[in-house]
Amino acid sequence: MSIAESTKQFAPAGTWAADPVHSNVSFEVVYAGVNAFRGSFTDFTATLNGSSLEGSAKVASIDVKDEQLNGHLQTPDFFDAERNPEISFKATELRRSEDGTVEGAGELTIKGVTSPVQLSGKISAPATDPFGRERIGLSLETEIDRTQYGVSWNAPNQSGGDYLANDVKLIAELAFVKAEA
Repeated sequence: MSIAESTKQFAPAGTWAADPVHSNVSFEVVYAGVNAFRGSFTDFTATLNGSSLEGSAKVASIDVKDEQLNGHLQTPDFFDAERNPEISFKATELRRSEDGTVEGAGELTIKGVTSPVQLSGKISAPATDPFGRERIGLSLETEIDRTQYGVSWNAPNQSGGDYLANDVKLIAELAFVKAEA
Protein backbone atom coordinates (compact mmCIF):
# COMPACT_ATOMS: atom_id res chain seq x y z
CA MET A 1 0.00 0.00 0.00
CA SER A 2 1.41 3.42 -0.91
CA ILE A 3 1.69 6.29 1.52
CA ALA A 4 -1.07 8.12 -0.35
CA GLU A 5 -3.42 5.12 -0.07
CA SER A 6 -2.67 4.50 3.60
CA THR A 7 -3.29 8.14 4.54
CA LYS A 8 -6.02 9.06 2.05
CA GLN A 9 -8.62 9.72 4.76
CA PHE A 10 -6.25 11.38 7.21
CA ALA A 11 -7.95 14.79 7.05
CA PRO A 12 -11.21 15.98 5.52
CA ALA A 13 -10.93 17.11 1.89
CA GLY A 14 -9.62 20.58 1.25
CA THR A 15 -6.71 22.74 2.24
CA TRP A 16 -6.36 23.65 5.90
CA ALA A 17 -4.09 26.43 7.20
CA ALA A 18 -2.92 26.74 10.80
CA ASP A 19 -4.52 29.58 12.73
CA PRO A 20 -1.48 31.15 14.45
CA VAL A 21 -3.59 32.74 17.20
CA HIS A 22 -4.98 29.41 18.37
CA SER A 23 -1.92 27.26 17.61
CA ASN A 24 1.42 26.75 19.29
CA VAL A 25 4.77 25.34 18.17
CA SER A 26 7.07 24.70 21.10
CA PHE A 27 9.89 22.66 22.59
CA GLU A 28 10.95 21.24 25.96
CA VAL A 29 14.46 20.37 27.12
CA VAL A 30 15.63 19.35 30.58
CA TYR A 31 17.70 22.16 32.10
CA ALA A 32 20.25 21.69 34.90
CA GLY A 33 18.91 18.18 35.44
CA VAL A 34 15.96 19.50 37.45
CA ASN A 35 13.14 20.70 35.20
CA ALA A 36 11.74 20.92 31.68
CA PHE A 37 12.62 24.28 30.14
CA ARG A 38 10.11 25.43 27.54
CA GLY A 39 10.18 27.79 24.61
CA SER A 40 8.12 28.45 21.51
CA PHE A 41 8.18 30.00 18.04
CA THR A 42 5.70 32.81 17.49
CA ASP A 43 6.05 33.06 13.69
CA PHE A 44 5.18 29.77 12.00
CA THR A 45 3.03 28.33 9.24
CA ALA A 46 1.50 24.91 8.67
CA THR A 47 -0.68 23.58 5.87
CA LEU A 48 -2.61 20.33 5.83
CA ASN A 49 -4.08 19.00 2.59
CA GLY A 50 -5.35 15.43 2.77
CA SER A 51 -2.31 13.47 3.91
CA SER A 52 0.17 16.25 3.13
CA LEU A 53 1.43 18.28 6.10
CA GLU A 54 4.13 20.91 5.82
CA GLY A 55 5.24 23.65 8.13
CA SER A 56 8.01 26.02 9.08
CA ALA A 57 9.00 28.33 11.92
CA LYS A 58 11.11 31.48 11.80
CA VAL A 59 14.10 31.08 14.12
CA ALA A 60 14.05 34.84 14.83
CA SER A 61 10.64 34.36 16.46
CA ILE A 62 11.92 32.10 19.25
CA ASP A 63 10.52 33.08 22.65
CA VAL A 64 11.85 31.79 25.95
CA LYS A 65 10.71 34.76 28.07
CA ASP A 66 14.24 36.20 28.30
CA GLU A 67 15.51 38.62 25.61
CA GLN A 68 19.18 37.83 26.25
CA LEU A 69 18.59 34.10 25.92
CA ASN A 70 16.36 34.66 22.85
CA GLY A 71 19.38 36.36 21.27
CA HIS A 72 21.81 33.61 22.29
CA LEU A 73 19.52 30.96 20.79
CA GLN A 74 19.83 32.71 17.42
CA THR A 75 23.63 32.50 17.36
CA PRO A 76 25.71 29.67 15.83
CA ASP A 77 25.86 28.13 19.36
CA PHE A 78 22.24 27.11 18.80
CA PHE A 79 20.09 27.77 15.70
CA ASP A 80 22.34 30.14 13.69
CA ALA A 81 19.41 32.26 12.51
CA GLU A 82 21.51 34.35 10.13
CA ARG A 83 22.50 31.35 8.00
CA ASN A 84 19.47 29.16 8.80
CA PRO A 85 16.46 31.44 9.29
CA GLU A 86 13.83 28.68 9.27
CA ILE A 87 13.13 25.30 10.78
CA SER A 88 10.98 23.19 8.47
CA PHE A 89 8.99 19.98 8.57
CA LYS A 90 7.34 17.82 5.92
CA ALA A 91 5.31 14.70 6.71
CA THR A 92 6.19 11.62 4.70
CA GLU A 93 3.46 9.46 6.24
CA LEU A 94 0.42 10.10 8.44
CA ARG A 95 -1.92 7.43 9.82
CA ARG A 96 -5.14 8.10 11.69
CA SER A 97 -6.83 5.52 13.89
CA GLU A 98 -10.58 5.29 14.49
CA ASP A 99 -10.15 6.98 17.88
CA GLY A 100 -8.33 9.96 16.35
CA THR A 101 -4.84 8.99 17.45
CA VAL A 102 -2.15 9.77 14.92
CA GLU A 103 1.13 8.09 14.04
CA GLY A 104 3.45 9.13 11.30
CA ALA A 105 6.84 10.09 10.04
CA GLY A 106 8.43 13.10 8.47
CA GLU A 107 11.56 15.03 7.75
CA LEU A 108 12.69 17.80 10.07
CA THR A 109 15.27 20.38 9.01
CA ILE A 110 17.12 22.38 11.65
CA LYS A 111 20.28 24.35 11.00
CA GLY A 112 20.50 22.93 7.48
CA VAL A 113 20.41 19.31 8.65
CA THR A 114 17.46 17.15 7.58
CA SER A 115 16.68 13.96 9.51
CA PRO A 116 13.70 11.63 9.76
CA VAL A 117 11.42 11.86 12.81
CA GLN A 118 8.56 9.75 14.14
CA LEU A 119 5.34 11.48 15.17
CA SER A 120 2.50 10.71 17.52
CA GLY A 121 -0.56 12.67 18.48
CA LYS A 122 -4.25 13.20 17.96
CA ILE A 123 -6.53 14.77 15.37
CA SER A 124 -9.99 16.12 16.15
CA ALA A 125 -13.12 15.82 14.08
CA PRO A 126 -14.14 18.90 12.12
CA ALA A 127 -16.10 21.53 14.02
CA THR A 128 -17.63 24.84 13.02
CA ASP A 129 -16.50 27.91 14.95
CA PRO A 130 -18.79 30.85 15.92
CA PHE A 131 -17.88 32.59 12.64
CA GLY A 132 -18.96 29.67 10.43
CA ARG A 133 -15.43 28.45 9.62
CA GLU A 134 -14.62 24.74 9.64
CA ARG A 135 -11.79 23.79 12.00
CA ILE A 136 -9.81 20.71 12.94
CA GLY A 137 -7.18 20.30 15.60
CA LEU A 138 -3.95 18.37 15.23
CA SER A 139 -1.56 17.74 18.12
CA LEU A 140 1.80 16.19 17.28
CA GLU A 141 4.91 15.36 19.28
CA THR A 142 8.32 13.97 18.53
CA GLU A 143 11.59 13.72 20.39
CA ILE A 144 14.94 14.49 18.79
CA ASP A 145 18.59 14.55 19.78
CA ARG A 146 19.44 18.22 19.20
CA THR A 147 23.13 17.44 18.66
CA GLN A 148 22.25 15.52 15.46
CA TYR A 149 21.16 18.88 14.03
CA GLY A 150 24.29 20.75 15.11
CA VAL A 151 22.58 22.35 18.11
CA SER A 152 25.24 21.24 20.54
CA TRP A 153 26.11 24.11 22.92
CA ASN A 154 26.34 22.98 26.52
CA ALA A 155 28.07 23.77 29.78
CA PRO A 156 29.06 21.51 32.65
CA ASN A 157 26.61 21.45 35.52
CA GLN A 158 28.35 21.96 38.87
CA SER A 159 26.23 19.11 40.25
CA GLY A 160 27.41 16.77 37.49
CA GLY A 161 26.48 16.22 33.89
CA ASP A 162 25.59 19.04 31.52
CA TYR A 163 23.11 21.92 31.86
CA LEU A 164 21.13 20.97 28.76
CA ALA A 165 19.88 17.51 27.93
CA ASN A 166 20.43 16.38 24.35
CA ASP A 167 16.89 15.02 24.01
CA VAL A 168 14.35 17.69 23.09
CA LYS A 169 10.59 17.21 22.81
CA LEU A 170 8.98 19.12 19.94
CA ILE A 171 5.26 19.88 20.25
CA ALA A 172 2.85 21.27 17.66
CA GLU A 173 -0.67 22.12 18.83
CA LEU A 174 -2.30 23.20 15.59
CA ALA A 175 -5.78 24.60 15.03
CA PHE A 176 -6.47 24.41 11.29
CA VAL A 177 -9.05 26.48 9.45
CA LYS A 178 -10.39 25.23 6.13
CA ALA A 179 -9.49 27.51 3.25
CA GLU A 180 -12.43 28.95 1.36
CA ALA A 181 -12.94 27.40 -2.06
